[in-house]
Order: sequence, then C-alpha cells, then structure tokens
Amino acid sequence: MSEKEEFEPKIIGFLCNWCAYAGADLAGVSRMQYPPNIRIVRVMCSGRVDPSFILEALKDGADGVLVAGCHLPSDCHYISGNFKALRRIKLLKKVLEQFGIEPERVRLEWISASEGDKFATVVKDMVDQIKKIGPNPLKGGIEA
Repeated sequence: MSEKEEFEPKIIGFLCNWCAYAGADLAGVSRMQYPPNIRIVRVMCSGRVDPSFILEALKDGADGVLVAGCHLPSDCHYISGNFKALRRIKLLKKVLEQFGIEPERVRLEWISASEGDKFATVVKDMVDQIKKIGPNPLKGGIEA
C-alpha cells in the first residue's frame, strides 16, 4: 500500500452551538454513518472562530479544519456572526495560499440543527477531499 492509501486525515471541526453542533448530534443519535476523522470543538457562534484557532490547528497537525455555522448566513442566532465567519474564512484562505498551504484544507459550511444528514455528508466529502490533497505539510502530530 502507498502512503496516500494509508493516510487517514485528522479534521478539526468548529461547530456553532445552536445549529451545526445540534446537526452533528442529530447525525449521531440517528446513527448516520460518517468517518470518525473529525474532532469537534463546540463554539457558541461561527463568528467567534478566530483565524488564529484555525492556523493553530493546522500548525499542530490537523489535515483540515471545518467551520460550521447556522443554516444560512442570515439565520445566525447572534445576527451577524456568520457574516464575520464568511469574511474571515475568505481572507484566511488567501493567506494560506500565499504560504503554500492548500486553501481547500479549510471549509466553511452552513448546517441547521435538523440537517444531521448534511453534517454526515459534509464530513464524508471533506475526508475524501483531504485524502486527495494528502497530509498537512506542517504536520506536527495531533494525537487521536
């Protein structure tokens, strides 16, 4: 087997408390199948995810970072949090590209509390995408 076939990405997920985290919980209690590659960090709002958190996760060896907020940018429980997240992620992706890190390693999604199936699909898709990209070149070693 080649190194790429053996590679199992580690993904850090920053999920908003009100929607995306509840969607992940629904996926779990509904026993929906998705890869176990994600480690979830519950945040009150996607707008509270500082880009430095994402950079730190990548520096510490995460192969990808998912930021997930409320169903639509206009549906944020804190009014403008999703818009802040959107602006920050767009800028961060440009910065990552300048440093030679694939911007596809960072993903922003809108997932409602009733979309457990969407959460499972996003995780599957992200794991597949990161497997194609390969390991994080900054790999420092996140422990499972």
